[in-house]
Amino acid sequence: MARDHVAVALLRNIWVATAVLLGAQVEEKFPADVHRLFACAEFRFTPWRGVSHPLLLRVPIQLRKTGIVGQKVRVEEELEAYPTESVDLRCQFIDGGGRTKLTQVSWIWEPTDGQRDNIAVFHPMYGQSFPNLSFKDRVVFLHNSLENPSIRISNLKMSDAGRYTCEYATYPSGNEQGTTTLIMLAKPKNSANIVTVQAGSKSVVVAQCEAADGKPAATIKWLASVGGNHSTTTTNGPDGTVTVRSEYRLVPTPADNGREVTCLVDQRTQERPWVFPVKLSVEYPPSVSIEGYDNNWYVGRSDAMLLCLANANPAPISVIWTAVSGSLPETVMVEDNKLMVKKVDDAVNTTFICEVKNKQGTSRNQITTFVIEEKREFTPGPNTGAVIGGILGSLIFIAIIVGIIFLIRNCQDNREGPPKHKPPPPVRTGRSTEMLNKPSEPPMATEVAPLSPREVHCNPTGSEPVTVICRKLYLCS
Repeated sequence: MARDHVAVALLRNIWVATAVLLGAQVEEKFPADVHRLFACAEFRFTPWRGVSHPLLLRVPIQLRKTGIVGQKVRVEEELEAYPTESVDLRCQFIDGGGRTKLTQVSWIWEPTDGQRDNIAVFHPMYGQSFPNLSFKDRVVFLHNSLENPSIRISNLKMSDAGRYTCEYATYPSGNEQGTTTLIMLAKPKNSANIVTVQAGSKSVVVAQCEAADGKPAATIKWLASVGGNHSTTTTNGPDGTVTVRSEYRLVPTPADNGREVTCLVDQRTQERPWVFPVKLSVEYPPSVSIEGYDNNWYVGRSDAMLLCLANANPAPISVIWTAVSGSLPETVMVEDNKLMVKKVDDAVNTTFICEVKNKQGTSRNQITTFVIEEKREFTPGPNTGAVIGGILGSLIFIAIIVGIIFLIRNCQDNREGPPKHKPPPPVRTGRSTEMLNKPSEPPMATEVAPLSPREVHCNPTGSEPVTVICRKLYLCS
């Protein structure tokens, strides 16, 4: 055996020296028998000590480029799966030249934070083997073949996530492999709940939302109409899952009781965000008011009643009626939160007190009732809507009347106004010399039948008649 290694070393040294002298072209003429000899001896090339010639270092690189190791292993780069399901890890050997001999195939699992370990081995002569106990009875070969050694893993666990390498032992090229990354996904278990709090002046947690045991980690958001803020924490589980918790905080007041906040959880495995609304629960002591007194408790009245109202959370556990004088009058009867007077008399001319109690405290209110001798007759006042309607109607009516008067006056002014211009003098006939030489005489006006009540037909002496429009009486000349 030692002699064989010496012979191989001698042949190698001779060939390397030739490569140094002649360059990369010599490598193509390297005898195939020497290649087989190197492979049988499981020899790995290492340069001579002290020799660092670049041509010498190129020899193994060029051998690989020429296609001596031209085969490859075809696998899927990445797969996703869920717990309790099954996944198929495919593997196929592609040999372009058909000169590679397959000896054995192994599936090697490398967890996210662990060491590599064989989980399945197939040998054409010795059969199948599953050395890893955690995968035993969960892994099977889909094809009893070296060329297609795909496997199936059933009943998956979150801890099965990692890198799965399909590795071939081949001759003469040695080991060939391909790696598939298995990503384990987990749908989170979503929940939301309220936290009952007391009204106060400090910020406290009023609602919680959780996305437990999910992978990858979920994102939690809040929708709220109340003023507040939220904080989120993340916890990693031993199997790679992540639990996300979010808390909503605010300074609670009685007005916040019953208001709604909504938790939204978004995660890769969900088709749409998970939405869950919750109503806040804020506890506070009672706020008491008394209703029913109408200032008309006259002697002999039988339907007088007082009602004690309380705004409280939780609900009141007791409602107690008392009077300032001590015990209640005999004519008074109490039923739950009602105080009913059987018949009004001077005994109910007092102050009544209503006391309400719940888990958060006790509150009270009081009212003084006055008894009168006779019943007051209240004249019902006009309806507010009717009053407003009447006022509007009156205003509209007045506006219409004013408009009509304005139009009438405007028409009269247009028809009865005096002439805006002086009428032209009447045209006289005859010779001018006669008119000049004729002695002046007082003009005489003769009224002819008027054409209209305001028109007068005048006929001055020695001239043609002229029609003049007069207001009352005009003299024409």
